[in-house]
Amino acid sequence: MASETLLGAERLEGAWVEPRNRWQAGANSIHNDAVAKKIGMRGGTIPGTVHLSHFAPLMTDLFGERWLSEGQVSMFYTFATLDGEPVRAVVERPAEGALEGVQLAAFVETPEGKVVAKGTVACGRPQAPGYVRGLPLSEAPREQIRILEAMVPGLVTVERDGYVIKEGGDADGVLRDPQEVYRALQPYSPGVTVTDAVGFFGATEIDLRAGPVRAGVPYRKNAWVVSVGASPKTEFAWFDSELRDADGRLVAQMRHMTRWMKASSPRWAET
Repeated sequence: MASETLLGAERLEGAWVEPRNRWQAGANSIHNDAVAKKIGMRGGTIPGTVHLSHFAPLMTDLFGERWLSEGQVSMFYTFATLDGEPVRAVVERPAEGALEGVQLAAFVETPEGKVVAKGTVACGRPQAPGYVRGLPLSEAPREQIRILEAMVPGLVTVERDGYVIKEGGDADGVLRDPQEVYRALQPYSPGVTVTDAVGFFGATEIDLRAGPVRAGVPYRKNAWVVSVGASPKTEFAWFDSELRDADGRLVAQMRHMTRWMKASSPRWAET
């Protein structure tokens, strides 16, 4: 079955799934075993955005296909899983009849109870922002930024008219997998300016405003840098991106954060 609705009054649990690492061959990629172990990871990791997909059956159980028009999945990634490690999505069970504009706590967990991603899901327009968009953004002093030296808030990373999604849609063209919606909203092009460092996803919020998002339809796609920060082990950038239809209507938007490991960069080799 696509999902299970257990533990009645408390939460809805999705089926256990075992995501496969299809990115092992990537050069200088955290999904590659050798690269990941070199910078202290257990092995090549599953991209955080893969875990967004686990919420689709639960969202459909809760909201029907309406979530494809005005749904939201907002996740902060907390633990990197490896190839084939089982996980499941869990969503707070809403009060009876309380589905309009409600925001629900949600997370992805392992069989041992380790939280892989945490955040919120919603359908409609809740008063509170999603978990990720509600996080405070703090700009790092520029002297702390080496890997992302060329990135500054407001930098436009994508600006495309006539952007057409070519993959990921079902027979009717609708993107029903949140991971495919992420790909459509990916906030940087391959030419985005980053020095040679290993990156990984830190957070993603997909917010459907006038969906569904469809393959084969021309959109105007825009993306830009919102904030650039640093932690003891990483530099990171927050991005916003959006898809607008031919009338300028906002179809979908995303806030996304990617981290780059200092230990993987020659810019930090001397420290």
